[in-house]
Amino acid sequence: MTKAIRSQPYSSRPLVGSIILLVGIIMLALSMISSITIGAAEIDLKSIWDGVFHFEAEMTAHQIIRELRIPRAIAAALVGASLAVSGSIMQGMTRNPLASPSIMGITAGASFMIAVSFAFFPKTSSGGLIVWSFIGAGIGAAIVFGIGSFAKGGLTPVKLALAGTAVTALLQSISTSLAIHFDVAQDVSFWFAGGVAGIQWLSIKFIMPIVAIGLALAFILARSITVLSLGDEVAKGLGQRTSMVKISGICVVLLLTGAAVSIAGTIGFIGLVIPHITRFLVGMDYRWIIPCAAILGALLLVLADVGARIINPPFETPVGAITALIGVPFFLYLARRERSVL
Repeated sequence: MTKAIRSQPYSSRPLVGSIILLVGIIMLALSMISSITIGAAEIDLKSIWDGVFHFEAEMTAHQIIRELRIPRAIAAALVGASLAVSGSIMQGMTRNPLASPSIMGITAGASFMIAVSFAFFPKTSSGGLIVWSFIGAGIGAAIVFGIGSFAKGGLTPVKLALAGTAVTALLQSISTSLAIHFDVAQDVSFWFAGGVAGIQWLSIKFIMPIVAIGLALAFILARSITVLSLGDEVAKGLGQRTSMVKISGICVVLLLTGAAVSIAGTIGFIGLVIPHITRFLVGMDYRWIIPCAAILGALLLVLADVGARIINPPFETPVGAITALIGVPFFLYLARRERSVL
């Protein structure tokens, strides 16, 4: 039995949660406006207003705002929220503080199947890529948890993390080999680096309903995940059907992660860092953790995307590298802490 999110007394800070939601939404709106203004082409607030409400197709600035910057900002918010909520659900269900889509092989599996689609089905549509991404996310999760289940002593946070790291490296290596052999490295490299540059409205229209459904289901499951996070025995004692909750939670994670990876590629550690920050702030009630994590995850990725454009202008740093700079030290700290209590 994992010792991760240990038997902490149930706690909730609704006032803090309300403040985070209110302030977070305001900051998210401001950061999305900043995302629209910053880039190779500098755009002022008046141009944004005119581009949204008085669009003129012949004006280059309006085209950039409408067709490039706004979809990019929306995509960053959707992907960040999806990954943060996925990580929150995984950590709550497994009571494992190292659980996240990137560490558990889910994002690597999704990227692997996208590489397969590019290699063998090069004319796959945007909707098809989403389907391939979902399949890959499921495969990655199944392999990691399968390997972890056979480990001596059962599943522990560190063993799951090690299995996830190994499977992620394996799938990424196979993906790279496929990309080189079938001469699709340029197409696949975007998903390896991770980012929201160049995302079009068509991709947004495909994933927005999926993300909306996934987040809605996550909110519905929030109370059950709160009970489950106290331990299987406690949850069963309270009459909860733990197997159904876990299956539903896994489906939500695959839904959200598959949608995120299908348009943004492998962006790691948001699903690891944000749930911890959120639990620290609002307590153990997932009715507050999930909505707050969604806002904070969206905010983090939008700001990371802004940072990607200002670190080395006029070139862009991969967003995945920026989130890794934040997430890797945090992951090492958690791994060290968990190893000391196993």
